[in-house]
Amino acid sequence: MLKYAALLTLGAMIAMSPKAALAADVAPAALIIAQGGLGDGSWNDTANAGFQAGLENTGIKGRPIESKDVAAQGEEIMRRAADGGFGLVISLEWIHGEPMEKLAADYPDAGWVIMNQTRKGDNVASVVFGEHEGSYLAGALAAQVTTDTSIEGINEDAVIGVIGGVKAPGIDKFIVGYIQGAKAVNPDIDVKVAYSESFGDPSKGQQMAKAMFDEGADIVYQVAGGTGIGIIEAAKAEGRYAIGVDTDQDGMAPGHVLTSMIKRVDVAVEDIITNYAAGEFPGGEVMNFGLAQNGVALSEMKHTKNLVPAAYLEKVDAMKADIVAGKIDVWDVSTEGYPDFFN
Repeated sequence: MLKYAALLTLGAMIAMSPKAALAADVAPAALIIAQGGLGDGSWNDTANAGFQAGLENTGIKGRPIESKDVAAQGEEIMRRAADGGFGLVISLEWIHGEPMEKLAADYPDAGWVIMNQTRKGDNVASVVFGEHEGSYLAGALAAQVTTDTSIEGINEDAVIGVIGGVKAPGIDKFIVGYIQGAKAVNPDIDVKVAYSESFGDPSKGQQMAKAMFDEGADIVYQVAGGTGIGIIEAAKAEGRYAIGVDTDQDGMAPGHVLTSMIKRVDVAVEDIITNYAAGEFPGGEVMNFGLAQNGVALSEMKHTKNLVPAAYLEKVDAMKADIVAGKIDVWDVSTEGYPDFFN
């Protein structure tokens, strides 16, 4: 591992705080930003907030790494990070799982972290979230709201939508959970599904969401990173509703984001950096952040809670309790493949 202390003069070492002195012996950390880049107001930005907090709290050095083609260049980006002396490499890009598993064997002294999947390796930490569980609750709420015409902007049709960035297990984990939750409330509900094929194109997201609203949907869940900003803008422009993702996006269009399915990747990243700095990197472990661990949750709905009947929210809370208690089994695409109800 890189030894920064060797580069410092004795006088400088004496002047350092205890935190900085400890951090001087810890190789820097890298956070590889996923498709959509920083500024997405969602997955990447939330993870980077936790990353920066972890660096600040521990005193270790580090930086986020972006690439114009992060999916295709995954192995090259990660190898360069390891060759460049980064002792901790965290990737937010789902596609990096397979190459990371191979690279970890070539760089046994580095700690590797992959999100949203499980990979093998004594120096690989896998971080898994309960996106399907949180999305189930979002679907259950949407299914109740979508036919309640007493709520402004809602029509009588049992139609809702969801737009994913790409068709992949990491995205479909959200979508399938959303559909399952909606159908648990209304088995006959029509859930429209589309993919933007981009995580950084708000204009396309706005166009696709408008098309769904024109087809009768009054609530559209965005699982498309920066593209989702356009979905939220469309909800505001059309007088309809979006559901945010990863972070609390309710404030992006107050009153037009029904709720957000919050995914606490910031907490996970900060925890990993803290453990790494303390010499306790969780290599070989799978870290689970589901409903039971408060790793996922619906937002407080501070702009819309007054619009939604209390009975709807009570039903969602009861479903959450049943998921945590194991009474409701939410389908997990990442481990179970695809269910029959998802074409």
